[in-house]
Amino acid sequence: MTQDMSEKELKQLELDQLRKEVKLERQMISKTAKELITHIETMAAEDPILKGVPEATNPFKEKGGCTIS
Repeated sequence: MTQDMSEKELKQLELDQLRKEVKLERQMISKTAKELITHIETMAAEDPILKGVPEATNPFKEKGGCTIS
């Protein structure tokens, strides 16, 4: 897509992206990291990666074996 665009169009896209980014609200990493740690700790009990998935609801469990005779 970007290969078919002129230099002017590419610069316009870059300018539009920079305008979007400058409007984003910034936060201190010290505050964000604390919030992230708190969120992870509160959600750990519900995390299927940590807790595991029950066999009854696991969509990836093997449905049956294959027998070659």
